[in-house]
Amino acid sequence: MVHRILVVEDNPDNRILITDILETLGYITLVAEDGESGLTMAQTERPDLILMDLSLPKLDGWAVAKQLKDEDGMAHIPIIALTAHAMVGDRELALRAGCDDYVAKPINLHELESKLAHFLS
Repeated sequence: MVHRILVVEDNPDNRILITDILETLGYITLVAEDGESGLTMAQTERPDLILMDLSLPKLDGWAVAKQLKDEDGMAHIPIIALTAHAMVGDRELALRAGCDDYVAKPINLHELESKLAHFLS
């Protein structure tokens, strides 16, 4: 089974890099450019996992994660925060909002692969 991953990222360069990495690893990627479209896409497409930037236009990643985790039928979808917010306490804030894990930018490929394998196994 090929897993589908929703990438919610507003920066075009980061979006291209992340989708290239995921597709090289054999995943199918879905892409949203802001929190609002990410929320809608997650609800309609039901991906196997969501990689989400936290600083997004229209609706931030914290709000999207909270709303998805509060929604029936969506709480089981793992959300990994993918963010430049790497200050002390940011990881805990992401987890409290409903993210299942956290990867700081710049992305460590081995860390990302490991987390994907963990959640998609």
